[in-house]
Amino acid sequence: MNRLCRPACRLRAAGRKGGYAAAEAAPLRPLLFAAVAECSAIYVEEIDLEKGRPKGGRERRMEKADIEELRGRVGCAAVLETGGFAIDLKESTRKAVKYRRGDDIIIVIHDGKGWFDPLSDAKGDVYSLVQHLDGGDFVEAFVQVASLVGFEPSGPEWKRQSRETEPDRSIPERWAVRRKPWRGSATWRYLRDERHIPEQVIRAAIAQNVLREGPRGSMWAAHTDAAGIVTGWEERGPEWRGFAAGGGKVLFRFGTMTATRICVTEAAIDAMSLAAIERIRRDTLYVSTGGGWSPATNAAIRLLAERPHVRLVAATDANPQGDAFVSRLRELADELSCDFERLKPVAEDWNAMLQAASA
Repeated sequence: MNRLCRPACRLRAAGRKGGYAAAEAAPLRPLLFAAVAECSAIYVEEIDLEKGRPKGGRERRMEKADIEELRGRVGCAAVLETGGFAIDLKESTRKAVKYRRGDDIIIVIHDGKGWFDPLSDAKGDVYSLVQHLDGGDFVEAFVQVASLVGFEPSGPEWKRQSRETEPDRSIPERWAVRRKPWRGSATWRYLRDERHIPEQVIRAAIAQNVLREGPRGSMWAAHTDAAGIVTGWEERGPEWRGFAAGGGKVLFRFGTMTATRICVTEAAIDAMSLAAIERIRRDTLYVSTGGGWSPATNAAIRLLAERPHVRLVAATDANPQGDAFVSRLRELADELSCDFERLKPVAEDWNAMLQAASA
């Protein structure tokens, strides 16, 4: 078997997690290659890469429809799971599942059809993921993806059921109808008792209208644009973490809105934790990207950093992803000629550091 042949010797009953469905259950129509099931393995006909066609004179063109069909049948999770990656449950959300393999990190988005590498600018679909991980050209990536047809990756157990329909209310309306936390409420207790956020910080965040009571004792922390309009919210709780369905990540903002010191963290919990550690400095705005770096987030940070006499503080996590965000913030500070500082927690993140200090 040549190097493009991808054995699928782990064929299992259809529907079983973490394995292949029976090959005959979902036959792949002839694409660039001919695939047949034999002896519990899939053999891919040898491809003459130089001529771009199968050997034996039977030419087949790679139609766009073929590429799209395969892209729709194999998700990025299948590539990662068979490549030795595992889900980081603590750092994953319903819309962004983080996979780790040693120091390598891949975030899967768009219902499993897209991905990005938070440590670089790499991103794309299932084909580009194979090329990113293994190298090679598109034809090789196509063949490898085809070999994964029928493989069902193990989904995260915390994943809640998807809503059948999107909420009827707008994001600001959904935010407005939720109650603010109050002393002794489920959200208050979660922040105080489990996250060790001091009551002074909780009260200040409530006064700034950036917290709401979420379902089952969870916390909602608002992301807003430059005009103060709520665009979405981070969701954190004892049994759940995610982001508002249909919402957009911009920035969680807590502290002095006109501050000249901008501390950028990766989570609202960390922003409030750093504020607690620093006793809510009056010259500081504590912000959170929500773990992402969208164009809207980049634009929002740029707008803050463009103000006169601003110091941009990279207060991201003490891990490779945090270091990647530091590089982006440093580049932005250099571009805008504003002061820059790296503020690194002694634990992995600011909440872990706060909890250790409170123990």
